[in-house]
Amino acid sequence: MGNQKENLTLKIKKDWCKGCGICVAFCPKQVLDLKDDKIEIVDIEKCIKCGLCELRCPDFAIFLGGNEDEEK
Repeated sequence: MGNQKENLTLKIKKDWCKGCGICVAFCPKQVLDLKDDKIEIVDIEKCIKCGLCELRCPDFAIFLGGNEDEEK
């Protein structure tokens, strides 16, 4: 039985993002950045799927999802 985190993918709902930068500040691997006051994934290969961005986002604009059919 594999690690459940392996199946998770970082997802962003840019329409929900207010550009506060909290997720950028909490990301331990500098995966995220703000561009034009919206969150952007800049280096997905560094993502360790810790979930801090999802946990700290006050707007629910970023999350770890497991289904490719989910809204991106």
